[in-house]
Amino acid sequence: MRRTGSDPQVPEIEPEVFDRAAASVVLTLGPDHRMVYSNAAFRRLFGPRRLGVPAAEAFDEPQAAGFVHMLDEVYRTHRAGEFTFPGETEDAGDQAPDRRHFVYSALPVVSRYGPGVLGIAVETTAQVEAARRTEARSEERRRTVQRYEALMSAVPQIIWVLKPDWSIEELVGGFEEFTGMPWRSRVDAEWLAAVHPHDRDHLLRTWENAAAGTPSFFICTFRMSTASGEYRHVQSRAVPVVRDGVTVEWVGSSADVEDQWRNRLRERLLARVATVSAAQDVPQALAAVAAAVVPELTDACAVYLLVAPESGGAGGPAGVTRLATTSRPGLPPLPPPDDRPQPAGAVARRVIESRRPEMVAFPAGEPPADVVTEMPSTWLREARATSLTLVPIVIDSAVVALAVAAACGDSPPPGTADLALLREVLHEVREPLRRAMELQSTRHTALTLQRALLTPTPRVRGAELAALYQPASRTAEIGGDWYDALVLPDGSVTLSIGDIAGHDLNAATAMSQLRSMLRVIVYDRTRPATPAQCLSQLDFVVEGLAIAPLVTAIHVHLVRGTDGGWHISWSNAGHPPPLLVPADGPPRYLEGTGPDLPLCVDPSALRTTFHHELRGDDTLLLYTDGLIEVPGTDLSVGMAALADRARTARSAGVPLTTFCARLLAGVTERRDDVALIGFQPAAPAAALH
Repeated sequence: MRRTGSDPQVPEIEPEVFDRAAASVVLTLGPDHRMVYSNAAFRRLFGPRRLGVPAAEAFDEPQAAGFVHMLDEVYRTHRAGEFTFPGETEDAGDQAPDRRHFVYSALPVVSRYGPGVLGIAVETTAQVEAARRTEARSEERRRTVQRYEALMSAVPQIIWVLKPDWSIEELVGGFEEFTGMPWRSRVDAEWLAAVHPHDRDHLLRTWENAAAGTPSFFICTFRMSTASGEYRHVQSRAVPVVRDGVTVEWVGSSADVEDQWRNRLRERLLARVATVSAAQDVPQALAAVAAAVVPELTDACAVYLLVAPESGGAGGPAGVTRLATTSRPGLPPLPPPDDRPQPAGAVARRVIESRRPEMVAFPAGEPPADVVTEMPSTWLREARATSLTLVPIVIDSAVVALAVAAACGDSPPPGTADLALLREVLHEVREPLRRAMELQSTRHTALTLQRALLTPTPRVRGAELAALYQPASRTAEIGGDWYDALVLPDGSVTLSIGDIAGHDLNAATAMSQLRSMLRVIVYDRTRPATPAQCLSQLDFVVEGLAIAPLVTAIHVHLVRGTDGGWHISWSNAGHPPPLLVPADGPPRYLEGTGPDLPLCVDPSALRTTFHHELRGDDTLLLYTDGLIEVPGTDLSVGMAALADRARTARSAGVPLTTFCARLLAGVTERRDDVALIGFQPAAPAAALH
């Protein structure tokens, strides 16, 4: 090759030098890229192509459009280019078409035909296979390097040779242009300073592992500082050159793989966003948001939920609450989430008002005041934070949350690409976060309704009453569990407890209607009815008005005797049986002949009333199935455990309210709501008062 003409960057070549080259070579002329030359390797790989016609006609396959576009760019800019795509090629022999992957490199040239573009096709699969067979083919590799030394200059990669003493020689340049720092002839601390602080140890360990024992193929992806000041991912590959059993050097290449790496990272992060959809409440959803971006995009992340201003107050948010925090390993422990509202800082207010991200950089461990809120300054100093990036999470044109990402220690602030990906990931959480917020709002409404209806138990002469309700501990749903207690005009007492199918606001609303109807039925003593008759009448009304799909319930009527005891009669509509905890003796369930059908199944079905006598200090307990459900086991296991807890609580001699609370506290993993109500006749001496 000779360099002539006014542009020293454009070589003049004689294309025939590539006649016997193993690489596929094609030469085009002019702006329409008329093919004037192709070597034998090219024709074997791609089949015969007509010379003298534009490249767009010679390469008319749909997937070749990118190759033609690359020729346009190289001819127009006079700069080498590269294009990668999979395609099918036809061998000139009898073999069937095969799908392969190629890297096309092109560079501007001047030949005897005039100015044009030299295209070189390299099959990447063959390169990898050649690298894996490096040791067996070391002599052939040296000959190949010598043969294609000129050809390598067309590949837009940095090609280098590393000696055992860590001296390094650049065969194909580009280091200075990429990093913005002068080429160094030795890999030393100053050379490693261009590598991202978090990747240096990984790079050195990978190299040591490849060089240890019998040298092997080296490949490592790491970040390097660029001339723009931002980091980009580089992949270096190298193979050892072994002579007489001794590694004399490593031959390697380094290429910018930022775009490929970022696409894979984007896919992983967006897959993580799917975990937000499984969140059962807003704090859990925000925790999933924070976990999705740490540590790939940031060292630590806190997510703040905006708190609406008080009614009648000034416009804008009244404050924010920190509901989720996550940090990478190696940093000090983060303070736990805090749901107490705090005033939003000046920077946070700007981000909320503008709905645009903002980054604040500062010296390590010296965070400015009034950025977000009380984002713990102590932790930021201990973690040697260097920047905070505030990104708003917008739903329906309103900022509902604020993600705050912190870079710590020797981590640089996020670059433009990092910030863009962070925004994209947080943009994708909008819909799952919206669902979590709507679910929490519905649950709050249902809980408010449910607790408003589950009023305190009345005072009963000669007995003690206690009732508790607890929503599920790990679910964002609200059920239809309910209880009720009434003192009738004749001094008798009724207790009711039930569970409506469903876990939403509809279930809570149906519960309120059913409870009110049963109250009316029970309180109307102009037509006295047994518990079975009361439930039958309720079943008829609920079924007729289509209030609920399925209801289980127990209704109990208690009449005080002259001896201080109480006669109880009850009817059970498909509900767990009452638990009797005698003053002496083991607890037992009052099952009778078994429960009748649940309500809303067959209103015409006959129902049964059972009877029992309660003595002084006996305890009767009604409950919903959330108190006895044990995941993965039969209800009988939970019923036995409840009886054991009741025995233990009774032996402690605690008041009825404490007794019920201990039964409830004994269930560590509740997946359903729990309602329970206890009735305990006074001891004979106390019953006289």
